Amino acid sequence: MPSNQNVQGGKAFGLLKEQQRQKLEEINKEYLEDQKYRDEEDLAEKLESLKNKYSEFDLNDQGEIDMMGLKRMMEKLGVPKTHLELKKMIVEVTGGSSSNTINYRDFVKMMLGKRSAVLKLVLLFEDKANGSPCKPDGPPPKRDIASLP
Repeated sequence: MPSNQNVQGGKAFGLLKEQQRQKLEEINKEYLEDQKYRDEEDLAEKLESLKNKYSEFDLNDQGEIDMMGLKRMMEKLGVPKTHLELKKMIVEVTGGSSSNTINYRDFVKMMLGKRSAVLKLVLLFEDKANGSPCKPDGPPPKRDIASLP
């Protein structure tokens, strides 16, 4: 390995992350300018959210979610899948074009598209579950003896 290509260290990692962020931003700009998605509500916010979610599960920092990244995503969402199920999900999202990774374009197309892929449904369910807390924050309200059943 050449000495000028030292991939270790925080500075190199920060540069890599910045390059990836710029690539994802360029793709987001393409979607913002695309006529097909003009009528989408809050498109810029959705794309930013999708970019953050995608980056979280890009484990190998190559700009693609591979089998292990998808497995980790599904486990984190509480829906563990087998290897075969993960392969089917990848084929469903990519349309069979990629053998074992999901790139950002396919990911955004799936999330903004009309087709309902399994991965899209799981991610939307997670967003709704995280968006509306089931129990109120803070301590319960004070009650007196007369209000008890």
